[in-house]
Amino acid sequence: MGELPEVVSREAWLAARKALLAEEKELTRARDRVNAHRRRLPMVRVDKPYAFGGPDGTLSLLDLFEGRPQLVVHHFMWMYDIDADGTERPRDHGCSSCSSAADQIPSRLRQLHVRNTTLAAVTRAPYAKLAAFREWMGWTFPWYSSALGDFNFDFHATLDERVAPVLLDFRTESELADAGKPWHAGQRGDWPGISAFLRVGDEVFHTYSAFGRGIEEFHNGDNYLDLTALGRQEAWEEPKGRATPLGLHVGGPAMRLPDEYEA
Repeated sequence: MGELPEVVSREAWLAARKALLAEEKELTRARDRVNAHRRRLPMVRVDKPYAFGGPDGTLSLLDLFEGRPQLVVHHFMWMYDIDADGTERPRDHGCSSCSSAADQIPSRLRQLHVRNTTLAAVTRAPYAKLAAFREWMGWTFPWYSSALGDFNFDFHATLDERVAPVLLDFRTESELADAGKPWHAGQRGDWPGISAFLRVGDEVFHTYSAFGRGIEEFHNGDNYLDLTALGRQEAWEEPKGRATPLGLHVGGPAMRLPDEYEA
């Protein structure tokens, strides 16, 4: 560890804590404003008849709501071996970063359910692969396969310019090039994200999606780590040198499947 926090009296700590509290309250008010703006976003009717694989066969997007008016979907990345001709062969496990987020989904979702909201994961791999991996990890949240259609491509959770126009973090290929981050073939495949849908009668509407750092709140352990003196122990954090980076950030070199840490 590098330089640790200064040791002071309880009175000095309280004065510093009150100063930080003012910043925290400002952040809370800003978050409330952004959440209000998010709720005021317009919505788009979902007309395409998407099909999903589940434990009881094929389901529609409407079925995924389980009768509730709101649905939140985790776009869960899968891992593939890719042949020389571009053919993808799904492995037996998902992405380690998405698995980290999934490992922090509550085993009981009733606090969402009583608030009229269903949570589910959707992945492009075959359902049999998802079901086996879910059992292996000990997860209980609903998980469906979108391998039967275009859902992942239409909601930009799978990107391949040969299949559909690229929209990466809401930027087109030309916008990515203008930003100095040109799209390339190595980026083809699944991307993590989260989307929200609203049901009005039998009609479904898309209300929100987020990608990149927009979904880091759902790596719930980070929220606890942000309260600590060492933080997330990632290279970008201040103060520099406080903690040795662990490489456990999303996509980091030390990120593992949840059960591999115990091994």
